[in-house]
Amino acid sequence: MVDFSLSDESRLLVETVRKFVETEVQPLEDETELNAVIPPEALKRVKAKAKELGLFAMNMPAEVGGGGLSCIDHCLVEEEFGKTSDALIRRVFGQAYPMLMACEGEQIEKYLLPTIQGDLICAMAITEPGAGSDAASISTSARREGDYWVLNGTKHFISDGDIADYVIVMALTDSEKRARGGITLFLVDKGTPGFTVARTQPMMGHRGYGHAELVFDNCRIPTDAVLGEVGNGFKLIMKSVLEIRLAHIGARAVGMSTRALDMMRRYAGERRQFGQSIGEFQMVQKLIADSAIEIFAVKMMVMNAAWEIDQGLEPRDKVSMVKVAASEMQGRVVDRAIQVFGGMGFTKELPLERMYRDARVTRIYDGTSEIHRMLVARSTIKNGLTL
Repeated sequence: MVDFSLSDESRLLVETVRKFVETEVQPLEDETELNAVIPPEALKRVKAKAKELGLFAMNMPAEVGGGGLSCIDHCLVEEEFGKTSDALIRRVFGQAYPMLMACEGEQIEKYLLPTIQGDLICAMAITEPGAGSDAASISTSARREGDYWVLNGTKHFISDGDIADYVIVMALTDSEKRARGGITLFLVDKGTPGFTVARTQPMMGHRGYGHAELVFDNCRIPTDAVLGEVGNGFKLIMKSVLEIRLAHIGARAVGMSTRALDMMRRYAGERRQFGQSIGEFQMVQKLIADSAIEIFAVKMMVMNAAWEIDQGLEPRDKVSMVKVAASEMQGRVVDRAIQVFGGMGFTKELPLERMYRDARVTRIYDGTSEIHRMLVARSTIKNGLTL
């Protein structure tokens, strides 16, 4: 018998986060979307409340000040986060990358702990103009010169790259080995000579935080700026990316879609046309039913993969399946919600218009749908379907 019930602690956690998002975070969405900036004073207040409730950097281990959540609980929390905007999630609840756990010695006090405490903002610089889904094809390089490493290259679409206090940069240290021991991660401080923010790139959605182009021009950084081991950067990224992809895309997609479904089901009961509520029309019922079915299916996929990660497994194929199913489901559900609302759904008076734009990018970043389908197909052809 498989037990799908949640512990009392998990239920309380979800209820606490849900209430906090609804009462404290969602009220900031309209102003953040309108001005592309989170109201500073309101952010300060809400962020402080999140810290008081223990809702900050919950994805990080308890021994360094994080929430110490299991992968299942992390995904349940991220599902609630998905009911608001990505910009607010980053600022209110923190953006601490798991690979920071590779910090050693002075790096722990300088980078890891201040980031988990919310005193520093970190950005992750992987993507390049010529290297997106194929992260191993990066051209940004780092060569050793005495007691320094010299970085050269360009990164783009870097979330928070314009305001980050430091950046985790993925660079090529051995062009022959590449992903098999030739890629290294570096911690690069803002203001380091040779490191500049060339521009921020306006986006279709995800307003409220920047997406920057970073340039490294003979940027000299000390040897102790290496995160982890030289040549182990790609492996470190891949080790961290499973839970990030599962929670930030899979679980958040369930959250956004659930919010959209809740809006459409209420409206379907309230809106009357031709003498009856539109929820009595079979074609509207189909939009609602299809959405409920797809949300449930993706949530079960997320929970299954999260359980395997908690068991110490690495369900790479399943996480790729979740990436495709969740990102594409999210777009369909929000589109259906706009259809149910009709003309009002197309206005900026409702959050659906923002959600529609925000949802679109999830099929692109962190590996496009096409790339993940290719990975699943290759694995299935080679090994068969293993669920």
